[in-house]
Amino acid sequence: MVTIGGTGVMLLASLVTLAVFALVARALSGRLGRVTAIALSGFTWTVVVLGVLTLLPAQWDPGVVPADSRPETCSMDYGGPAPDGFWILSGSQRMLNVAVFVPAGALWVLGVMRWRAGWLLAPLGLVALGLYSVAIETLQLALARIDRACDVTDVVDNITGAVLGGAIGLVLGLVLRPWRHDRA
Repeated sequence: MVTIGGTGVMLLASLVTLAVFALVARALSGRLGRVTAIALSGFTWTVVVLGVLTLLPAQWDPGVVPADSRPETCSMDYGGPAPDGFWILSGSQRMLNVAVFVPAGALWVLGVMRWRAGWLLAPLGLVALGLYSVAIETLQLALARIDRACDVTDVVDNITGAVLGGAIGLVLGLVLRPWRHDRA
């Protein structure tokens, strides 16, 4: 049995989905304005890419991971041993976990600033990103075959990235003013 995975597959899936969401952004720009259409399509793309990066095996074929040797619970060793990051971002795995959630937080906040309810939607979206991180870690625990580890440190780092991204999105929103609803 061969498992599909590895950084090449992750990169290819990310590029293919980028093309799809670029077309969606283009289709929505007349109705929502360029800034909002790009931000919301970009947010959706980043959520898909986060799933691809975290739920595909890091290696092409991790081999057989016996169910009886996999952990029964998530690691609660906060800040425990983290491997080096992927070649995509040098540095620690923790820095990568923060960095991959920054775009999602920024694009969500920028995307919802167009509406008056944005003050409520923005924090709700950041909470949803935190829950998405918990869901990813839970799936990593349940799916031993993908040879990934469930770790509370990842959840904290992902939420940190989403919140930092939200702050960046707020600044971008004040500069780009998506509520102007510029028509294409």
